[in-house]
Amino acid sequence: MFETLYTSFQSSFKIQLQHIKLLVCDIDGVFSDGNIYLGNQGEELKAFNTKDGYGIKSLVRSGVSVAVITGRRSNIVEQRMRSLEVNHIIQGEENKQQALIQLMATLKLSQQQVATMGDDVPDTGMFNVSSINIAVADAHPIVKQQANWITTINGGRGAVREVCDTLLQANDCLHGIQAASI
Repeated sequence: MFETLYTSFQSSFKIQLQHIKLLVCDIDGVFSDGNIYLGNQGEELKAFNTKDGYGIKSLVRSGVSVAVITGRRSNIVEQRMRSLEVNHIIQGEENKQQALIQLMATLKLSQQQVATMGDDVPDTGMFNVSSINIAVADAHPIVKQQANWITTINGGRGAVREVCDTLLQANDCLHGIQAASI
């Protein structure tokens, strides 16, 4: 068994985790709790968890790339992901599977090198082309059925950090990374 800070996995899963070079996440329901706050002047607000931010920066600094693919467009997402050193930000993409296939080709990555993380049905297309398919704890039941890993934490509440910590732990570098929490 591979014991992590959050749960246990089969030892063979640790080997799969060690092959991951790219973590691809949805935004709404993964990085945020899925709520979108709209103000009277049309402004949009989202809440992001700083623990997730630390996890992403640590993962990037360990050599694992991070990408986001989201169906919506938002300046908030661009700003937040840039602050976390995420270089691959794909917004306004309804066909997430095709977007991921193009990104994998650009980065010259195979299916075994990619993990995806989602919360709702539009995210499952990415599951078709990645080796590790992650659903947040409060994901839609269809997403959970298609996932081979369900986090113990809900989206927007530290689920991304759980994934980052586990990937870092699988590669024996959980304690060797220093990043500022944002």
